[in-house]
Amino acid sequence: MSNPQWTSGPVLSGRGLVKRYGGQYALAGIDIDIQPGDAVAIVGPSGSGKTSLLHVLAGILRADGGEIHLMGRRIDNLNEKKRSELRRTEFGFVFQSGMLVSELTAEENVALPSLLAGKARRESIAAGREWLARLGLAGKETRRPGELSGGEAQRVAIARALTHRPKVIFADEPTGALDTRTGRETMQALLGAAQESGAAVIVVTHDRELAESMPKTVAIRDGLIAGASQHKRLAV
Repeated sequence: MSNPQWTSGPVLSGRGLVKRYGGQYALAGIDIDIQPGDAVAIVGPSGSGKTSLLHVLAGILRADGGEIHLMGRRIDNLNEKKRSELRRTEFGFVFQSGMLVSELTAEENVALPSLLAGKARRESIAAGREWLARLGLAGKETRRPGELSGGEAQRVAIARALTHRPKVIFADEPTGALDTRTGRETMQALLGAAQESGAAVIVVTHDRELAESMPKTVAIRDGLIAGASQHKRLAV
């Protein structure tokens, strides 16, 4: 998907976003702008709406109200087929558990989004190997997830999120299953690689220290933005 008329402004924006579960509001009318190259941490207590916000922005969940625009084009009203295509081509995802396919090698896991998009296997594998090398995993391309450490597996997930050059990477508690040191190293790898590729990063985390190491922080409470802060530099 492309929009040749989009030249400036937020890469991703939400206006008046509402999401309900039964009679409860997970999102109660949120406005948010993500600029090109942003690295934003979304923080808040359990049940505050931060994961719902990430899933709505990413098109995993459909909002009950409001609008979402990617590069100036409205995307919240797309049908499921188009939203699925959008997630494959314009977005990248890193989850807490990595969600790698255990039967595939590291390079095959990284190549998977490109293969699903119809690209040639040789080209997809070559791009996967390049990203694995950038993330310090040269020589481990043919290992399966069970043969990798937790930190290595998350780096494979990061490479998979980046290989198709997404506009935005969504990371849901990407260090939650890692020890503190490995978690910090993994986040440095994610932010550094995203910065290199020009992708914006949105991270949902309970980890305040991790959030404060990122350039921007947005705090969510009761489905609303409770505050935002901007830090001076990217910790990579």
